[in-house]
Formats: sequence, structure tokens, C-alpha cells
Amino acid sequence: QVQLKESGGRLVQAGGSLRLTCIAPGRTFSSYSMGWFRQAPGKEREFIAAIDWSGGSGGSTYYGDSVKGRFTISRENPNNTVFLQMNSLKPEDTAVYYCALNRRLSMSPNPNFVDYWGQGTQVTVSS
Repeated sequence: QVQLKESGGRLVQAGGSLRLTCIAPGRTFSSYSMGWFRQAPGKEREFIAAIDWSGGSGGSTYYGDSVKGRFTISRENPNNTVFLQMNSLKPEDTAVYYCALNRRLSMSPNPNFVDYWGQGTQVTVSS
């Protein structure tokens, strides 16, 4: 069983920045992808970003249209850590942000195909 632990969510003013962290300690897989989704009240879970893991320090990245140019996903190998740097935050970015892991590369933007979820961390952007 893979356990994902998110942190970093908090209240921030519009225009500000925030960095979320997700850790997946322990054994994972030889090739996999980690990423972020978010869900606002009354809305469907939305794909934000993902990054591939297949050895080495690099990895292809993918972004949802609503965050391209503002958010950046990155990774560190120890503890299979992934970061989401969020800049130029808007009130519409307010949501619970969930870390996700798939046992394959190129994470699908469809949340129904995610293999593992974290518990979520709340991000609130005030206007």
C-alpha cells in the first residue's frame, strides 16, 4: 500500500505564492507518475499537474490548462517527494489539493484512473 502525505496548504492573499509538498515514503515502483488534483466545493476533481518517475533526476511534466504558466511541479528522489509551486494565485484556485500517484507514466487527467490518493490539503486564496 502506498501512502501519500500532503502539506503546505493555508490561507494566502490573491497574487501570492504557495508551495505544496507530497511525500510517498517507502517502496514505490520502477516507473510511475505523481501529481496533483484539486476539488472546489460543488465542482469535479480537476487535474493540475503531474511528473513522471523512471529513474534518474529528470521526468516529463504535464499541466492542466487552468494553471499553465503559474504553477510548476518538481520532484526530489528522497522519499519520493513532489512539490507544487503555485504563483500568482487567484481566488478561483481555492480548493482542496490532492496528491496522486499512478503505477504508470503519463498520469491521466481523469481522476477515475488514479491509483493512490492523499488526504488533501486546503488552499484558500482571499481576494
